[in-house]
Amino acid sequence: MTDQEKPQDQPTAETEATETEATERGHEGQPPEQVNDLNETSENSEESSEDQQPEQADRLKETTENIKETSEKIWGSTKHAWNAAAFKAVKYKKLVQMKIDLSALHKKISVAHADLGKLIDDLREAGKKNIMNLAEVKELLGRLDELKANSAALEEETEQTRNAETPQEDLQEEEKAE
Repeated sequence: MTDQEKPQDQPTAETEATETEATERGHEGQPPEQVNDLNETSENSEESSEDQQPEQADRLKETTENIKETSEKIWGSTKHAWNAAAFKAVKYKKLVQMKIDLSALHKKISVAHADLGKLIDDLREAGKKNIMNLAEVKELLGRLDELKANSAALEEETEQTRNAETPQEDLQEEEKAE
């Protein structure tokens, strides 16, 4: 029988070969053009998945870097806040101690005034002349002057401490060093 004489119900050798290839590839019953298209699509998807892996790695690296930068910023601001709070606590402690010292100096000045007044009154009652030239009076006046000078210096130091702000330069230098 020739090809023309064959009934059309029977497959030709050519169709059998393409069907066999399609079956082997797992695309049974599909025309060869579609099988070729599917094969090209699967090859492209394999290539694109290979391309996606470096992209995913880059995105993961970028995300990790963003998280690291955010963590560093949070840590930096926390450290800054901690240092500022510590500075203010130390500043407050110094101010309280200075006020205590200043109060003690004012009390000593009051006692020295009382001593001077009592001495002058005692000397006047004793009938002494030139009370201001006596060594005892000069000694008390010298002590009073010294206490007043110490008080003025402590008040100035208290004012400077009160006006002191958080040392930004020190904090910035520490951050640069890290």
